[in-house]
Amino acid sequence: MPVLHLAILALVQGVTEFLPISSSGHLVLVPWLAGWNDQGLILDVAVHVGTLGAVMIYLHSEISQMLQGIMRAIKGRGMNDGARLAMFLVVGTVPVVVAGFVINTTYTQMLRSVEVIAWATLGFGILLWVADRIGLTLRRIEHLKFFDVIVIGLAQVLALVPGTSRSGITMTAGRLLGMERVDAARFSMALSIPAIIGAGSLKGYELYQGGDMQLNNDVFVAAGLSFIAALVAIALMMAWLRRATFTPFVLYRIVLGGVLLGLTYGYLDLSGLQSYLQTI
Repeated sequence: MPVLHLAILALVQGVTEFLPISSSGHLVLVPWLAGWNDQGLILDVAVHVGTLGAVMIYLHSEISQMLQGIMRAIKGRGMNDGARLAMFLVVGTVPVVVAGFVINTTYTQMLRSVEVIAWATLGFGILLWVADRIGLTLRRIEHLKFFDVIVIGLAQVLALVPGTSRSGITMTAGRLLGMERVDAARFSMALSIPAIIGAGSLKGYELYQGGDMQLNNDVFVAAGLSFIAALVAIALMMAWLRRATFTPFVLYRIVLGGVLLGLTYGYLDLSGLQSYLQTI
């Protein structure tokens, strides 16, 4: 794949991974609009792995706290907040692991259609707006209970549908549970760590088995570029959520979803834009 194409995909992934606007949906839409061959799930996962490095740097204090808590629990010194958070991440990840295995072996290609992305982008964007409007802002991560984590984990299953947004649906669930916006975002990012590690490990093994060296080079370039883009996007999003709402992200999703539905059902024609993008 040309370096320019890799750079565009990595930038898209880095910017959208932790914003509630669906990175997986955008990674399907970019090659569709530009007329490129679909980059496939392995390269999708590569740029996700790049963003994993970014979120681990941003959440380094929580990660350190979890590691210390796990060691404390192993030594029989009881559970502290760090060990509790680590346990919550495991509990919240189990539903998406089970559902992901089923979908990955049966419905993957069907779910990567533009029509599915359009409806998911629009519908779950409106749901985020509703949750943000009615949700209280009283609870922080340390106030979470097992029931709350199970609810957020079950919500994360919906993110297997491109266009839903893993970060968006988990932040939506967090807001419905009364979490403050910043804490809903931080827990959503923390919950992405085991999900990305699992997906990256699975597809990395497939890459190794395939022995495609050119794809290996593409993977490293894309992961590095998405890492840089994600660091910037995380910092900007968290700065925004400290003083404002999710409304700009909702408006973006409504506009994008509306445009995609118009294209899907023939009400809009972007053939000129597509022709231009195909020349890049």
